[in-house]
Amino acid sequence: MPMETRRPSYRLAHPGNATQVLLAFLKLGATSFGGPIAHLGYFRREFVERRRWLDHGTFADLLALCQFLPGPASSQLGFSIGLVHAGWRGALAAWLGFTLPSFLLMIACAALAPAIGGPLGNGAIHGLKLVAVAVVAQAVWDMAHRLCADRPRAAIAVLTVALLGAGGGMSGGRYAQLVAIAVGAALGAVLCRSGSGGAGRGDVERAAPQPAVAHVPRRVGAVALVLFCALLIRVPSSAHVLALFDAFYRSGALVFGGGHVVLPLLQQRVVTTGWVPPDVFLAGYGAAQALPGPLFTFGAYLGWVAQPQPHRWVGALVATVAIFLPGLLLVIAALPYWNALRQRPSMAAALAGVNAAVVGLLASALYSPLWTSAVLSGRDFAVAVVAFALLVRWKMPPLAIVVFCTAAGVAQALFG
Repeated sequence: MPMETRRPSYRLAHPGNATQVLLAFLKLGATSFGGPIAHLGYFRREFVERRRWLDHGTFADLLALCQFLPGPASSQLGFSIGLVHAGWRGALAAWLGFTLPSFLLMIACAALAPAIGGPLGNGAIHGLKLVAVAVVAQAVWDMAHRLCADRPRAAIAVLTVALLGAGGGMSGGRYAQLVAIAVGAALGAVLCRSGSGGAGRGDVERAAPQPAVAHVPRRVGAVALVLFCALLIRVPSSAHVLALFDAFYRSGALVFGGGHVVLPLLQQRVVTTGWVPPDVFLAGYGAAQALPGPLFTFGAYLGWVAQPQPHRWVGALVATVAIFLPGLLLVIAALPYWNALRQRPSMAAALAGVNAAVVGLLASALYSPLWTSAVLSGRDFAVAVVAFALLVRWKMPPLAIVVFCTAAGVAQALFG
């Protein structure tokens, strides 16, 4: 007798309330150190094992969907959990609760940065730039193992590095990253069809039951997809606040492979345009590693310091909403259609190529702007290597790496 396929239930007999969701995610937003992969572990323990808001099968299905889409996977997963547990208000409460603590901390970093000067401040900023080198090197290392595990995907990653290098690196053109991702998708569709297993941004549960999502009607998903595409259309405007929204929206819409991939995208949008100085950009990215919550709140820091600027709070709010919005719209658009999408071999193969191209894109960003701006001496090289080893081999938390690199930077500035 054939076994029945178990379907997780997305309809709850006693749905939760938005306040409950907000408080739960505020706690996680203030305490979830360690980056997107760690966030997924926090969510599983909190909402599957402790609170039992959803079962393991439902969690696995939502995780697979969020890994399949571009955008910040942990924030997308939190949004989906809130939606399942308490409807649209719960989804908004989950995103707000998880984002708010990190948003406020990043604004505090941006507001205090101009007051830090002299050897002490310069050394601390240089140390934070070395943090960024170590963290991105770890991301390249981990993602290469997960997303380039066979020769075809490794070749796509190497080709991406070569294409970006030949074109002048990450700042070699307005559409360099988009072209690299498109080439990766095309090659993946041809080379990754048999056995590469690349459907997603990581190791998802292939045998998970297919969900029947109850909370998002198809017409709502279609509206979300139309809105996502409409906002990608560039509207010429002399208003800086609209240009700021456009830059951060486009960056958030192209992030395949995890939060660290937003680094080269944002660097192209705000550094090469002259809105944010390179040192300020890299120092903020380093500071973001020490904070809990989603890495995408780096946008709040950049919106605060960007020049010319609207009111600082306006810039921070516009940048934060813009960088998160495309990923959330895509979740809403995809939830009603996820069953059909994940069963298409052609889609899985193309996405495997995209993920491999993302590894190459991030490796290119590791060299420029990170390495060329931060590693200026043998001592810098030694600090970066030690920090990388502590992250990869000793599994030290990012906060400890921030303390180590900042102390090394201050020591070099004072005694070097």
